[in-house]
Amino acid sequence: MKTKIHTILAMGLLGVFSACTDLDEEPVGLLAPESFFKTHGDAEAAVLSGYGLMAREEYYGRRLTMSLQLLSDMGTIGDQGTAASRRQLDRFIFEAGNDNIEHIWNSSYAIIGAANAAIEGIKRVEMPEANRNALDAEARAIRALAYSHLVQLFGDVPKIDYFIDTPEEIEAVKTISKSPAAEIYQLIISDLESTYDALPDGYAGDVRSRATKGSALTLLASLHLTLGNWEKAAEYSQMVINNKGNFGYKLMADFNDLWDATNGDMAEHVWTVDFLGQVGTSNFNVDYISAITGVRGASMQGWSVVVASPGAYDSFKDEDLRKAATFITEAAHGKNTKPWTDFQDPYVHTAKWALKPGDAQSTGARSDHNLVLFRYAEVLLIAAEALNEANGGPTAEAYEYINEVRRRAGYTEDLAGLSQEEFRAAVREERRVELAFEWKRWYDLKRWDMVPEAFTGPDSFEPQANAQEFHKLLPIPQAELSRNKNLLPQNPGYN
Repeated sequence: MKTKIHTILAMGLLGVFSACTDLDEEPVGLLAPESFFKTHGDAEAAVLSGYGLMAREEYYGRRLTMSLQLLSDMGTIGDQGTAASRRQLDRFIFEAGNDNIEHIWNSSYAIIGAANAAIEGIKRVEMPEANRNALDAEARAIRALAYSHLVQLFGDVPKIDYFIDTPEEIEAVKTISKSPAAEIYQLIISDLESTYDALPDGYAGDVRSRATKGSALTLLASLHLTLGNWEKAAEYSQMVINNKGNFGYKLMADFNDLWDATNGDMAEHVWTVDFLGQVGTSNFNVDYISAITGVRGASMQGWSVVVASPGAYDSFKDEDLRKAATFITEAAHGKNTKPWTDFQDPYVHTAKWALKPGDAQSTGARSDHNLVLFRYAEVLLIAAEALNEANGGPTAEAYEYINEVRRRAGYTEDLAGLSQEEFRAAVREERRVELAFEWKRWYDLKRWDMVPEAFTGPDSFEPQANAQEFHKLLPIPQAELSRNKNLLPQNPGYN
């Protein structure tokens, strides 16, 4: 079932919060909580607007997801005639004026602004306490997700955890300073830990694009993993695993089913972004992921922007069932089938989003995919990794979690008898293969301290001599620094 996203309200909120970031313009049409928030429906619409802002070309529809792919060692540029800003990301020669980086920053703060508006407005509506708490928790989960990207990508960033609805507050935000990354993580984690229990186990129609108790716990587990809080990461991921029946989670029997857009939300999906499979306005509901990963010149009408890095395909074992579902090695060109060596851009391409995008639009420029934020397979791997680190070696549960994922991939021999270091290497490899091209790899390389090693070492899938340690953080957009000197200093390594 498709979730109705309140696009009109989201567009209005985007205008408000974009005005707050564009400091050369006066804001127009402030959304005042006392005038808009009258009913439970108003409060829910405000929360849903946050999802509308996530489901835009500027965020999950292309800019964020494409950038994460190009920064990783698994994805590279296929069409060398594509926009220079994309090639710069791929080659680690980007600077503070890169438009993809600016879109990610602005869109993240638009989502945060929408969530802040909802949190404030919910307080003003008469409704049962349980409903109020659930909507408040949902808005905080949306804000947490946006801040999780900001802090991982940029480090120290402005903390705006309140609704900006007066001229005085708008003036104040023009000179806001950055908060330490640790403070941003604390905001995210404290918000989620204090409210996740108010969220429902699920929604009518088994919709997975709205935050639930399980998705909030998964985001918590992922963030604690990032911070090296192994016990907490294990605790929250195991809460999800132990309650999988209540949440409706399980691994799909066939890995291929996960990439068929016509299946919609599935049991393995913990949290998704639903683009409604239609042409949107102001880039709402615009998902270009299938197009940018599809084969240019082929019947699928892709663009070959993001393709597999040269060494990625051969790094997968042939007996691994995930290999065929992850890569495109041949494609229909009219009545003929061509191997990748004969493609217009001769690279092995990525298959997850391109092969079965549904029929939202015949040109292939948009898809019916519910893009995945978290899958249950990742929860199992989070728990396996965290337990190994927390206990000085793999536990019986850690083995069971990683082996469950491997069995689905066709491996008949379970892992056993590994040292902590060997198990660490195994779970890292399992994340790389299982979650390939799902926008996790860059964050993994950063937290494992493998930048620039992954790009300059002898076993690199994508050699990039320009990759440096400072690239672990993106530059703060130059447009923001020009408007607000209090955001200085720039992240190290950038002019």
